[in-house]
Amino acid sequence: MEERSVHEGWPGVAAVVGAGTMGLGVAECFAAAGMRVRLVDATPELTRRAKERVVERARGHADAGLISREALERVEGIETADGPAEASAGAEFVFEAAPEDLGLKEEVLGACSAAADRETVIVSNTSSLPINTLATFVERRERFLGMHWFNPPEWTPGVEVIPAEGTDTEVVERVVGFLRGIGKRPAVVGDGPGFVANRIQNALFLEALRCVEDGLASPQEVDEVVRSCFGFRLPFFGPFQIADMAGLDVYQSVFETLEEGLGERFSPPDAVRERVEEGRTGTKSGAGFLTYSDEERDRLLIERDRRYAALNELLESLPPVDVGEDT
Repeated sequence: MEERSVHEGWPGVAAVVGAGTMGLGVAECFAAAGMRVRLVDATPELTRRAKERVVERARGHADAGLISREALERVEGIETADGPAEASAGAEFVFEAAPEDLGLKEEVLGACSAAADRETVIVSNTSSLPINTLATFVERRERFLGMHWFNPPEWTPGVEVIPAEGTDTEVVERVVGFLRGIGKRPAVVGDGPGFVANRIQNALFLEALRCVEDGLASPQEVDEVVRSCFGFRLPFFGPFQIADMAGLDVYQSVFETLEEGLGERFSPPDAVRERVEEGRTGTKSGAGFLTYSDEERDRLLIERDRRYAALNELLESLPPVDVGEDT
């Protein structure tokens, strides 16, 4: 168990507006890191229940050894507010986590913006709504940006940070530094449909569904292939580095086979063809999508093997997770 504290004391006071699954998890994360958190939901009664739920969850995490008793005490100290305006007044950081409804986001962000101080940073947590549209709902757009946390937010390290067109660069850097300070792994991405994670995740799901519909495998078997084959690599390496290690010439050959059997959606990308033609086939040639010295390549491959072995040992030590049946 490793706990992080707020980097350089910022922000000291954070408002979490919206107490669904994401809002509760983020509120626990912030409070455990030492921030003073104000939590608010749609009504005072829902806010009261939300406070009870986040404390109950944190107690379960403490009992499981996931957080310390000191962190639990900080979560128990989460404050509640009567509405978004009260929560935002005097806060240095406002985290809006209302449901994915554009009209509701406009109402909540407008209330937060009107009550917040001029220097307050306001973020909207969303998995798909356009950040540049959301930015029109606040008064000081240079201090607004989007975030996309992942469920469960207490433990999933990745956070997409999405600046709007008018977001101040210093604000982006400050938010990224804050997230790193509490143990997250932020990535700054552009404001496109689905951002990066959902675009890739949903593409994977569509192809997984096609495999089931084509009769290749059951949902359980597809899940097993994903988590124990290429998914096994993903905690450590992204798709470009994995492709480089496999060999882009190998990828091109696989694409050609897939294209022959499944159509043009699997046509080898120009970015792969061009690199193969130039001899940039990945780690074995010293360059693919990334470049590698001999020393870097050797270090990468041995580190890859070390990490895969450690992960395999961890998975073998864990009890199996019960799964459902086909429906």
